[in-house]
Amino acid sequence: MKRSLPLIYLIICCLFISCKNEKHIVSNEFETVTDTLEVKYAKGFELFETNYGYRITVNSPWPGSKDTLQLDLSRNASQSNLQIPIKKFIATSTTHIPPLVLLEESDKLIGFPDTDYISSSEMRQRIDAGKVEDLGANETINLERTITLQPDLVMGYGIDADNPTYQSMIDAGIPVLYNGDWTEQHPLGRAEWIKVFGVLFDKEKEAFEIFNKIEADYLAAKASVKDLEKPTVMAGATWKDVWYLPYGNSWQGKLIHDAGGNYIYKDTNGSGSLSYSIESVLKDAQTADFWIAPSQYTTYSKMLEDNKSYKLFKAFKEKQLYTFAIRKGATGGVIYYEEASMRPDLVLKDLISIFHEKAATSEFYFFDKLEE
Repeated sequence: MKRSLPLIYLIICCLFISCKNEKHIVSNEFETVTDTLEVKYAKGFELFETNYGYRITVNSPWPGSKDTLQLDLSRNASQSNLQIPIKKFIATSTTHIPPLVLLEESDKLIGFPDTDYISSSEMRQRIDAGKVEDLGANETINLERTITLQPDLVMGYGIDADNPTYQSMIDAGIPVLYNGDWTEQHPLGRAEWIKVFGVLFDKEKEAFEIFNKIEADYLAAKASVKDLEKPTVMAGATWKDVWYLPYGNSWQGKLIHDAGGNYIYKDTNGSGSLSYSIESVLKDAQTADFWIAPSQYTTYSKMLEDNKSYKLFKAFKEKQLYTFAIRKGATGGVIYYEEASMRPDLVLKDLISIFHEKAATSEFYFFDKLEE
Protein backbone atom coordinates (compact mmCIF):
# COMPACT_ATOMS: atom_id res chain seq x y z
CA MET A 1 0.00 0.00 0.00
CA LYS A 2 1.39 3.37 -0.96
CA ARG A 3 2.03 5.59 2.05
CA SER A 4 0.80 9.18 2.38
CA LEU A 5 3.90 11.39 2.64
CA PRO A 6 3.03 15.03 3.40
CA LEU A 7 3.92 15.11 7.11
CA ILE A 8 6.88 12.76 6.65
CA TYR A 9 8.14 15.09 3.94
CA LEU A 10 7.74 18.08 6.22
CA ILE A 11 9.55 16.35 9.10
CA ILE A 12 12.45 15.15 6.97
CA CYS A 13 12.88 18.53 5.32
CA CYS A 14 12.97 20.22 8.72
CA LEU A 15 15.66 17.77 9.76
CA PHE A 16 17.96 18.19 6.83
CA ILE A 17 17.32 21.64 5.35
CA SER A 18 18.88 23.87 7.96
CA CYS A 19 22.01 25.73 8.95
CA LYS A 20 24.94 23.36 9.19
CA ASN A 21 25.82 24.16 12.81
CA GLU A 22 22.33 24.37 14.29
CA LYS A 23 20.73 21.66 16.36
CA HIS A 24 17.41 20.77 14.87
CA ILE A 25 15.09 18.43 16.75
CA VAL A 26 11.63 18.09 15.34
CA SER A 27 8.95 16.90 17.75
CA ASN A 28 5.82 15.26 16.46
CA GLU A 29 2.77 16.33 18.44
CA PHE A 30 1.45 12.75 18.40
CA GLU A 31 4.61 11.24 19.91
CA THR A 32 5.38 10.87 23.61
CA VAL A 33 8.65 9.30 24.77
CA THR A 34 7.91 6.47 27.20
CA ASP A 35 11.35 4.90 27.69
CA THR A 36 15.02 5.14 26.69
CA LEU A 37 16.69 2.12 25.08
CA GLU A 38 20.18 1.21 26.23
CA VAL A 39 23.09 2.37 24.07
CA LYS A 40 26.37 1.42 25.76
CA TYR A 41 29.24 2.24 23.39
CA ALA A 42 27.95 4.20 20.40
CA LYS A 43 28.10 7.99 20.60
CA GLY A 44 26.29 8.71 17.36
CA PHE A 45 22.69 7.80 18.15
CA GLU A 46 20.06 7.50 20.84
CA LEU A 47 16.92 5.36 20.82
CA PHE A 48 13.63 5.99 22.57
CA GLU A 49 10.38 4.10 22.85
CA THR A 50 7.29 6.20 22.21
CA ASN A 51 3.57 5.65 22.54
CA TYR A 52 3.41 4.72 18.83
CA GLY A 53 6.80 3.12 18.22
CA TYR A 54 10.31 4.55 18.40
CA ARG A 55 12.34 7.72 18.02
CA ILE A 56 15.83 7.67 16.50
CA THR A 57 18.12 10.62 17.27
CA VAL A 58 21.36 10.76 15.29
CA ASN A 59 23.95 12.91 17.07
CA SER A 60 26.99 12.47 14.82
CA PRO A 61 25.96 11.94 11.21
CA TRP A 62 29.45 13.07 10.09
CA PRO A 63 32.74 13.98 11.81
CA GLY A 64 32.60 17.25 13.74
CA SER A 65 28.87 17.56 13.25
CA LYS A 66 26.88 19.70 15.67
CA ASP A 67 23.62 18.67 14.05
CA THR A 68 21.03 16.48 15.74
CA LEU A 69 18.76 14.58 13.37
CA GLN A 70 15.55 12.91 14.50
CA LEU A 71 13.12 10.44 12.98
CA ASP A 72 9.89 9.16 14.59
CA LEU A 73 8.70 5.66 13.73
CA SER A 74 5.19 4.33 14.17
CA ARG A 75 3.55 0.90 14.00
CA ASN A 76 0.18 2.59 13.52
CA ALA A 77 -0.72 3.05 9.86
CA SER A 78 -3.03 5.93 10.80
CA GLN A 79 -0.10 8.01 12.06
CA SER A 80 1.92 10.17 9.68
CA ASN A 81 5.32 9.12 11.00
CA LEU A 82 7.51 6.70 9.10
CA GLN A 83 5.69 3.40 9.40
CA ILE A 84 7.53 0.33 10.67
CA PRO A 85 8.51 -2.31 9.97
CA ILE A 86 10.29 -1.01 6.87
CA LYS A 87 9.27 -2.99 3.80
CA LYS A 88 11.35 -1.37 1.03
CA PHE A 89 14.87 -0.29 1.96
CA ILE A 90 17.74 1.32 0.07
CA ALA A 91 21.25 1.16 1.57
CA THR A 92 24.26 3.15 0.40
CA SER A 93 27.21 1.52 2.20
CA THR A 94 28.27 -2.11 2.38
CA THR A 95 28.40 -1.72 6.18
CA HIS A 96 24.59 -1.51 6.03
CA ILE A 97 24.40 -5.05 4.62
CA PRO A 98 25.46 -7.26 7.60
CA PRO A 99 22.70 -5.92 9.91
CA LEU A 100 20.10 -6.88 7.31
CA VAL A 101 21.56 -10.38 7.04
CA LEU A 102 21.85 -10.85 10.81
CA LEU A 103 18.26 -9.68 11.35
CA GLU A 104 17.03 -11.87 8.48
CA GLU A 105 15.74 -8.84 6.59
CA SER A 106 17.78 -9.26 3.40
CA ASP A 107 14.62 -9.37 1.32
CA LYS A 108 13.85 -5.75 2.23
CA LEU A 109 16.84 -4.39 0.28
CA ILE A 110 15.59 -3.14 -3.10
CA GLY A 111 18.40 -0.83 -4.21
CA PHE A 112 22.11 -0.12 -3.74
CA PRO A 113 24.73 2.05 -5.50
CA ASP A 114 27.17 -0.21 -7.41
CA THR A 115 26.07 -3.64 -6.25
CA ASP A 116 29.43 -5.21 -7.23
CA TYR A 117 30.80 -4.00 -3.90
CA ILE A 118 28.40 -6.25 -1.96
CA SER A 119 30.08 -9.50 -0.88
CA SER A 120 27.36 -11.27 1.14
CA SER A 121 26.50 -14.52 -0.65
CA GLU A 122 22.89 -14.17 0.48
CA MET A 123 22.63 -10.67 -1.01
CA ARG A 124 24.49 -11.70 -4.16
CA GLN A 125 21.78 -14.29 -4.83
CA ARG A 126 19.15 -11.54 -4.62
CA ILE A 127 21.21 -9.26 -6.84
CA ASP A 128 21.73 -12.02 -9.43
CA ALA A 129 17.99 -12.68 -9.37
CA GLY A 130 17.31 -9.02 -10.21
CA LYS A 131 15.73 -8.23 -6.85
CA VAL A 132 18.18 -5.45 -5.95
CA GLU A 133 18.39 -2.49 -8.33
CA ASP A 134 21.87 -1.12 -9.10
CA LEU A 135 21.57 2.63 -8.57
CA GLY A 136 24.91 3.71 -10.03
CA ALA A 137 27.82 5.31 -8.21
CA ASN A 138 27.36 6.40 -4.61
CA GLU A 139 28.17 10.04 -5.31
CA THR A 140 25.65 10.19 -8.14
CA ILE A 141 22.88 7.78 -7.21
CA ASN A 142 20.33 7.59 -10.01
CA LEU A 143 17.50 9.69 -8.60
CA GLU A 144 14.94 8.66 -11.22
CA ARG A 145 15.44 4.96 -10.47
CA THR A 146 15.34 5.64 -6.73
CA ILE A 147 12.01 7.47 -7.02
CA THR A 148 10.60 4.69 -9.21
CA LEU A 149 11.44 2.10 -6.53
CA GLN A 150 9.34 4.06 -3.97
CA PRO A 151 11.49 3.10 -0.97
CA ASP A 152 10.16 3.48 2.55
CA LEU A 153 13.60 4.72 3.59
CA VAL A 154 17.05 5.46 2.18
CA MET A 155 19.90 4.96 4.65
CA GLY A 156 22.72 7.29 3.68
CA TYR A 157 26.00 8.55 4.99
CA GLY A 158 27.88 11.78 4.41
CA ILE A 159 31.12 13.56 5.21
CA ASP A 160 29.26 16.82 5.85
CA ALA A 161 25.83 18.47 5.57
CA ASP A 162 26.25 19.32 1.89
CA ASN A 163 25.02 16.30 -0.03
CA PRO A 164 23.02 17.21 -3.15
CA THR A 165 22.12 13.58 -3.88
CA TYR A 166 20.30 13.08 -0.59
CA GLN A 167 18.83 16.57 -0.80
CA SER A 168 17.28 15.65 -4.15
CA MET A 169 15.75 12.56 -2.58
CA ILE A 170 14.33 14.64 0.25
CA ASP A 171 12.94 17.14 -2.25
CA ALA A 172 11.24 14.21 -3.98
CA GLY A 173 9.60 13.16 -0.70
CA ILE A 174 11.86 10.17 0.03
CA PRO A 175 12.80 9.80 3.72
CA VAL A 176 16.57 9.71 4.32
CA LEU A 177 18.29 8.61 7.54
CA TYR A 178 22.01 9.23 7.96
CA ASN A 179 24.06 6.35 9.37
CA GLY A 180 27.12 7.51 11.29
CA ASP A 181 28.51 4.09 12.23
CA TRP A 182 31.79 4.93 10.53
CA THR A 183 32.40 7.88 12.88
CA GLU A 184 32.39 5.67 15.99
CA GLN A 185 35.78 5.17 17.65
CA HIS A 186 34.94 2.16 19.81
CA PRO A 187 34.71 -1.16 17.92
CA LEU A 188 31.60 -2.16 19.84
CA GLY A 189 30.13 1.30 19.15
CA ARG A 190 30.13 0.53 15.45
CA ALA A 191 28.51 -2.85 16.01
CA GLU A 192 25.87 -1.26 18.22
CA TRP A 193 24.30 0.45 15.19
CA ILE A 194 22.47 -2.83 14.61
CA LYS A 195 20.05 -1.50 17.23
CA VAL A 196 19.03 1.26 14.79
CA PHE A 197 18.24 -1.40 12.20
CA GLY A 198 16.38 -3.31 14.87
CA VAL A 199 13.86 -0.53 15.48
CA LEU A 200 13.52 0.22 11.76
CA PHE A 201 12.44 -3.35 11.12
CA ASP A 202 10.59 -3.61 14.46
CA LYS A 203 13.04 -6.24 15.68
CA GLU A 204 14.33 -4.52 18.78
CA LYS A 205 14.63 -7.74 20.80
CA GLU A 206 16.50 -9.60 18.07
CA ALA A 207 18.91 -6.70 17.48
CA PHE A 208 19.74 -6.40 21.17
CA GLU A 209 20.32 -10.16 21.44
CA ILE A 210 22.67 -10.13 18.45
CA PHE A 211 24.64 -7.20 19.83
CA ASN A 212 24.83 -8.71 23.31
CA LYS A 213 26.37 -11.89 21.84
CA ILE A 214 28.92 -9.88 19.82
CA GLU A 215 29.77 -7.84 22.93
CA ALA A 216 30.15 -10.92 25.13
CA ASP A 217 32.43 -12.65 22.61
CA TYR A 218 34.50 -9.50 22.17
CA LEU A 219 34.99 -8.94 25.91
CA ALA A 220 35.83 -12.60 26.51
CA ALA A 221 38.46 -12.56 23.76
CA LYS A 222 39.92 -9.32 25.12
CA ALA A 223 40.14 -10.78 28.63
CA SER A 224 41.92 -13.89 27.35
CA VAL A 225 45.07 -11.94 26.43
CA LYS A 226 45.24 -9.32 29.18
CA ASP A 227 48.18 -11.00 30.92
CA LEU A 228 50.16 -11.96 27.82
CA GLU A 229 53.26 -10.18 26.58
CA LYS A 230 52.46 -7.40 24.12
CA PRO A 231 54.27 -7.56 20.76
CA THR A 232 54.89 -4.30 18.90
CA VAL A 233 52.58 -3.67 15.95
CA MET A 234 52.69 -1.37 12.94
CA ALA A 235 50.08 -0.82 10.23
CA GLY A 236 49.31 0.78 6.89
CA ALA A 237 51.53 1.56 3.92
CA THR A 238 52.47 4.44 1.63
CA TRP A 239 50.29 6.09 -0.96
CA LYS A 240 52.02 8.63 -3.20
CA ASP A 241 54.93 8.88 -0.74
CA VAL A 242 52.68 9.40 2.29
CA TRP A 243 52.28 6.63 4.88
CA TYR A 244 48.75 6.47 6.27
CA LEU A 245 48.06 4.79 9.62
CA PRO A 246 45.20 4.71 12.14
CA TYR A 247 45.27 6.96 15.19
CA GLY A 248 45.76 5.28 18.55
CA ASN A 249 42.25 6.25 19.69
CA SER A 250 40.60 5.01 16.48
CA TRP A 251 38.60 1.82 16.33
CA GLN A 252 41.54 0.10 14.60
CA GLY A 253 43.90 1.33 17.32
CA LYS A 254 41.56 0.06 20.03
CA LEU A 255 41.31 -3.33 18.34
CA ILE A 256 45.10 -3.68 18.32
CA HIS A 257 45.22 -2.73 22.00
CA ASP A 258 42.38 -5.08 22.97
CA ALA A 259 44.08 -7.91 21.06
CA GLY A 260 47.13 -7.51 23.28
CA GLY A 261 49.25 -5.60 20.80
CA ASN A 262 51.52 -2.63 21.52
CA TYR A 263 50.66 -0.29 18.64
CA ILE A 264 53.56 2.01 17.81
CA TYR A 265 51.27 5.07 17.62
CA LYS A 266 48.99 4.13 20.51
CA ASP A 267 49.36 7.57 22.13
CA THR A 268 48.05 9.52 19.15
CA ASN A 269 44.54 10.97 19.07
CA GLY A 270 42.45 12.29 16.21
CA SER A 271 40.02 11.45 13.43
CA GLY A 272 40.85 10.31 9.93
CA SER A 273 44.36 8.92 9.47
CA LEU A 274 47.88 9.72 10.56
CA SER A 275 50.05 10.75 7.62
CA TYR A 276 53.82 10.40 7.89
CA SER A 277 56.83 10.12 5.63
CA ILE A 278 58.31 6.66 5.22
CA GLU A 279 61.42 7.94 6.99
CA SER A 280 59.38 8.78 10.09
CA VAL A 281 57.67 5.39 10.15
CA LEU A 282 60.97 3.62 9.59
CA LYS A 283 62.43 5.43 12.59
CA ASP A 284 59.45 4.50 14.80
CA ALA A 285 58.55 1.03 13.55
CA GLN A 286 61.61 -0.59 12.01
CA THR A 287 61.75 -3.25 14.74
CA ALA A 288 57.98 -3.82 15.12
CA ASP A 289 57.11 -7.50 15.47
CA PHE A 290 53.97 -7.49 13.32
CA TRP A 291 52.68 -5.44 10.40
CA ILE A 292 48.95 -5.55 9.75
CA ALA A 293 46.70 -4.16 7.02
CA PRO A 294 49.37 -2.87 4.62
CA SER A 295 46.84 -0.99 2.46
CA GLN A 296 45.61 -3.14 -0.45
CA TYR A 297 48.83 -5.12 -0.81
CA THR A 298 48.50 -8.91 -0.93
CA THR A 299 52.07 -9.92 -1.91
CA TYR A 300 55.59 -9.11 -0.75
CA SER A 301 56.80 -8.83 -4.34
CA LYS A 302 54.28 -6.09 -5.19
CA MET A 303 55.26 -4.15 -2.09
CA LEU A 304 58.95 -4.24 -3.06
CA GLU A 305 58.07 -3.27 -6.62
CA ASP A 306 56.36 -0.13 -5.33
CA ASN A 307 58.80 0.77 -2.55
CA LYS A 308 62.06 -1.01 -1.84
CA SER A 309 62.27 0.63 1.60
CA TYR A 310 59.66 -1.83 2.88
CA LYS A 311 62.36 -4.51 3.09
CA LEU A 312 64.10 -2.51 5.85
CA PHE A 313 61.37 -3.36 8.36
CA LYS A 314 61.81 -6.34 10.66
CA ALA A 315 58.23 -7.52 10.14
CA PHE A 316 58.82 -7.57 6.38
CA LYS A 317 62.09 -9.48 6.69
CA GLU A 318 60.50 -12.05 8.99
CA LYS A 319 57.33 -12.35 6.89
CA GLN A 320 55.00 -11.16 9.63
CA LEU A 321 52.63 -9.17 7.42
CA TYR A 322 48.89 -9.84 7.51
CA THR A 323 46.27 -8.42 5.18
CA PHE A 324 42.48 -8.39 4.88
CA ALA A 325 42.64 -7.56 1.16
CA ILE A 326 42.81 -11.16 -0.08
CA ARG A 327 39.32 -12.24 0.97
CA LYS A 328 36.77 -10.87 -1.48
CA GLY A 329 33.22 -11.49 -2.57
CA ALA A 330 32.25 -12.96 -5.93
CA THR A 331 32.38 -9.58 -7.68
CA GLY A 332 35.48 -8.17 -5.99
CA GLY A 333 34.14 -6.48 -2.87
CA VAL A 334 36.50 -6.73 0.11
CA ILE A 335 34.71 -8.73 2.82
CA TYR A 336 36.46 -6.83 5.64
CA TYR A 337 35.04 -3.51 4.49
CA GLU A 338 31.54 -4.96 4.56
CA GLU A 339 31.55 -7.02 7.75
CA ALA A 340 34.33 -5.79 10.08
CA SER A 341 32.44 -2.88 11.61
CA MET A 342 29.52 -5.14 12.56
CA ARG A 343 31.73 -8.05 13.70
CA PRO A 344 34.57 -6.57 15.78
CA ASP A 345 34.58 -9.80 17.78
CA LEU A 346 35.80 -11.67 14.70
CA VAL A 347 38.40 -9.01 13.88
CA LEU A 348 39.65 -9.17 17.46
CA LYS A 349 39.97 -12.95 17.37
CA ASP A 350 41.96 -12.73 14.13
CA LEU A 351 44.36 -10.19 15.64
CA ILE A 352 44.77 -12.29 18.78
CA SER A 353 45.67 -15.27 16.61
CA ILE A 354 48.24 -13.13 14.80
CA PHE A 355 49.84 -11.60 17.90
CA HIS A 356 49.68 -14.57 20.29
CA GLU A 357 50.47 -18.07 19.11
CA LYS A 358 49.26 -19.65 22.36
CA ALA A 359 45.87 -17.95 22.07
CA ALA A 360 45.45 -18.63 18.35
CA THR A 361 42.10 -19.85 17.05
CA SER A 362 41.93 -22.52 14.36
CA GLU A 363 41.62 -20.20 11.38
CA PHE A 364 41.27 -16.57 10.36
CA TYR A 365 37.99 -14.98 9.33
CA PHE A 366 39.23 -11.72 7.75
CA PHE A 367 43.05 -11.81 7.65
CA ASP A 368 45.66 -13.83 5.79
CA LYS A 369 49.45 -13.80 5.64
CA LEU A 370 50.76 -11.92 2.64
CA GLU A 371 51.61 -14.12 -0.31
CA GLU A 372 55.05 -14.20 -1.90
